[in-house]
Amino acid sequence: MKSVQNKETLVARQAGHEQPIIMCLAVFRVLPLELIGMLEISKRFMVKKLTLGEECEWNGVRVSVGEAPSGIPFNIQITDCPPLLFEVSCLENVFQIGGHPWHYIFTPKQKKHKGTYHICSLKDSMLAKNGIQELKCCSLESDQIYFYPDDSGRIIHVGPSTIHVLKIVETQGSLCQSEVIQEYSIEAHREKNTDSMVTVTASGRIVKKRFQQLDDDPEQETFRNVQYEDELELLAVVAVTQAEVEGKAHIGLYDNLSGVLMKSLPLVESWDVTYSHELFFDRDTIVHIEQEKNRNFRCHIYKVTRCQEDTE
Repeated sequence: MKSVQNKETLVARQAGHEQPIIMCLAVFRVLPLELIGMLEISKRFMVKKLTLGEECEWNGVRVSVGEAPSGIPFNIQITDCPPLLFEVSCLENVFQIGGHPWHYIFTPKQKKHKGTYHICSLKDSMLAKNGIQELKCCSLESDQIYFYPDDSGRIIHVGPSTIHVLKIVETQGSLCQSEVIQEYSIEAHREKNTDSMVTVTASGRIVKKRFQQLDDDPEQETFRNVQYEDELELLAVVAVTQAEVEGKAHIGLYDNLSGVLMKSLPLVESWDVTYSHELFFDRDTIVHIEQEKNRNFRCHIYKVTRCQEDTE
């Protein structure tokens, strides 16, 4: 499908000529490649089959389909508003579709649901059992949840110190309700905070702390990026800890099916959490692109090799 947007010129707008065409879509069927037709999305509310290379009549002129200068004629027109297939109200455009069977993830529009994610069946909008997911965390950046990038239909929920890998299964009950189960979780390595929120002074006065340490505090190991490598069936998880003035990062390679840590790879460069970072993982190559203070970007490339100790 190819989309081309038409824009009105300044002269046309001043002359009062309105361009009714919003965009044009060329629709193909793949394997084998076959042209279905050309669709015009117009502000105004007959289908003739086209075949690439064949001649047809368009606007009183004989043209060859798919060849210059005529290209592909418009043979599909929308004569009425299409029926609404699905609609859901969500908060801050938090909405995704995926999974097996088809489900969608959204946050209800009410502000009281902010920070929670509801997993419902796309077929009947029924909330799955254990379908409300929430990470009890207090952080500057919100947690992320999305359907797994492979074909397993799983869900990955990433927080500052916890990663949950979830799966949708169909229950055997009479309601045919699906259920969300946890396959495994990955936890950041952190020291237990022994500081109490309530302290007692030498004089016996009780003092309560007003602020609690954030879950994504730079002094604690915090998950910053998660990438999936489909050929090796590995999850690459970037964990960052602030060491003195610089952030130190390492990449944990976890088995995609079990969540077992296979290898930990320290990054040579520092990781400044105040600037943007991108990580790409493809087979034995890891690419880290970081933004620097002077608005330049630096690219670091790593090659993962198997050592003798890894095979023992």
